[in-house]
Amino acid sequence: MSSHICWICKLCRDESKRLPSNLTLDEVLKWAQSLESLMATKYGPIVYTAYLKLEHSDENIKFWMACETYKKIASRRGRISRAKKLYNIYIQPQSPREINIDSTTREAIIKSILEPTQTCFEEAQKIVYMHMEMDSYPRFLKSEMYQQLLKTVQSKSA
Repeated sequence: MSSHICWICKLCRDESKRLPSNLTLDEVLKWAQSLESLMATKYGPIVYTAYLKLEHSDENIKFWMACETYKKIASRRGRISRAKKLYNIYIQPQSPREINIDSTTREAIIKSILEPTQTCFEEAQKIVYMHMEMDSYPRFLKSEMYQQLLKTVQSKSA
């Protein structure tokens, strides 16, 4: 991910106008349709994560992405191990990247952590997604980062 963030940061600082050759105006415009559209594109999640990192608020997107990976774990042993890691990093009070969820959701996760299912983080993931959709995503669309990237891609495709 860090190599992707480099071109984004350079672009925003105007030090380099080099973009990935397959980043299209169509993709960048899709990001403004909805958070769901942004997350379904190749570069949208990378750019959005870079923006959140600059804001020092990337724990939500990292948790959301970690949950997407977690849901694909088929083995019980793998789920238990990953569930404990997710709990320690994002759910446990005072954890390094604690996400903002209600106590009821937190308690449900704590109860399920010993025998975690593929959906045990689903409610927390929905809450985090809602926070992003209502708060950081609209700020992203207004940000200098997105506006500069959009302008650069528009001029490249003209």
